[in-house]
Amino acid sequence: MGSWDRNKNILLEMVRQPNNSFCADCEAPDPDWASYKLGIFVCMNCSGTHRNLPDVSRIKSIRLDNWEDDLVEFMRSHGNSAVKAQYEKFVPAFYYRPKQHDCVVLREQWVRAKYERREFTGEHMHLQKVYTSGHHEGMLWKKGKDNKQFMRRKFILSEREFTLVYYNKEDLSRGPKAVIPLRDLNAAFQPEKIGHHHGLQISYLKEDRTRNLFVYHDSAQEIVNWFNAIRGARFAYLKMVLSPTNDSQLLPLLTRSSLKEGYMEKTGPKQREPFKRRWFMLLSIDRRLLYFKTPMDALELGAVFIGTEAHGYAVRECVPRSTLRNKWKCGIAVDTPDRQFVFMCEREQDQREWIEAFKQVIAQPMLPQHYAMEADMNRRKS
Repeated sequence: MGSWDRNKNILLEMVRQPNNSFCADCEAPDPDWASYKLGIFVCMNCSGTHRNLPDVSRIKSIRLDNWEDDLVEFMRSHGNSAVKAQYEKFVPAFYYRPKQHDCVVLREQWVRAKYERREFTGEHMHLQKVYTSGHHEGMLWKKGKDNKQFMRRKFILSEREFTLVYYNKEDLSRGPKAVIPLRDLNAAFQPEKIGHHHGLQISYLKEDRTRNLFVYHDSAQEIVNWFNAIRGARFAYLKMVLSPTNDSQLLPLLTRSSLKEGYMEKTGPKQREPFKRRWFMLLSIDRRLLYFKTPMDALELGAVFIGTEAHGYAVRECVPRSTLRNKWKCGIAVDTPDRQFVFMCEREQDQREWIEAFKQVIAQPMLPQHYAMEADMNRRKS
């Protein structure tokens, strides 16, 4: 056996080991690439970012490229666990660690923060002050509430005040346009919806309705800093309010990403009203289905709480009584204790995906805050 085949087999054996069988950066399974300058195994997507960092990382395919003996020995002496212990030694508890299917800007900035800026090794702790100090301010491009134009607005995040404030003018003496409590604040990347690689959707409750702000920054690093600064402030707020026995209990509450989004048609409670197309967002952590007229609406039109099967909630395929004029024929019925909601999907695949998403939420046990949320939503409807 030649050295090429021998070294390839050694690398393939290494990548089957539990510590190396997932991408060192996004945890994608079965990585096919490796950084022979860092000694880690990475997936194809993360390898692209590593190629853009030639001063700190060099990439080869473990299957297609020729590996010299000294590079294989270097990989043997390192590996994902050892390198992560060095480069992720001081990651703040609230800092978001991207996963395989997260957007490009999150994954890219995570790689750059670890290896290029070395933010978590202990050498450059001052770089973390941007998102750990409890105060962050700057200009963001924000979409107007009633138009598609993005305008520069001043934002100030204050952990001490537990607020995010933004101003329509740079002259702060005229007062803020909105003061958003951290209690209801949520930030999630939505690049495709917003139409910008760095698009961030900020949501909060205003008069018991979800209000959306759509923002971006020209700098990838700055928008990710904003995202983690908001998570850090939320972490401090929830720690004060909930007093958890373990900080890890708070992590799922810091960013409430939608389980599924998309258009469906909706009819009224009597199921005789015309079906109207709406943009829906299913939030798993909040157990709420929100609907808007369009994906970029500032205010929700309504919300549906999704409980458990034991509390009278269910989902199934259905054929509504009156769909003769509808172009969309794939029906979904969502049963709640108060009424049945009927939705129509354009395709059977959409129907299957929505039903599966509803079932996933219904199968999750309800937490104490969910009972309070359900009661509050019922109170508002009565």
